[in-house]
Amino acid sequence: MGDILRVLQMNGYIGKFEFIDDGRSGKFDVQLLGRINRCGAIRPRYSCSVDKLEMWEERYLPSKELGIIILSTPHGVISHKESRERKTGGRLLAFVY
Repeated sequence: MGDILRVLQMNGYIGKFEFIDDGRSGKFDVQLLGRINRCGAIRPRYSCSVDKLEMWEERYLPSKELGIIILSTPHGVISHKESRERKTGGRLLAFVY
C-alpha cells in the first residue's frame, strides 16, 4: 500500500502520508489535495508490455495526458510514464485521474 501512495505522491495527487501503528493491523493517514476525480483497481491484473501501454491508457484514462496507470514491475510499483522511461512492462494495478 505504501508503494502505491508513494506513486500518487510523486505525481501530485496526495500530500504527506504516514503509517499509524494502532496495535492491530495499522492504518494510513493521508493528506488529500483534492485532485483525484476518479480512481479504481484494475481487475483482473492484466500483464502489459511497454508497446501495449497506449491501448490501456485509452481504455482507463479520459485523455492522453490526464491521469496515471499504476503498474507492478520488476523495478517496483511505478506509473505508466515511468514504465515507458525504463522500457519495462508489468501488471496493471490501478488508475487515477
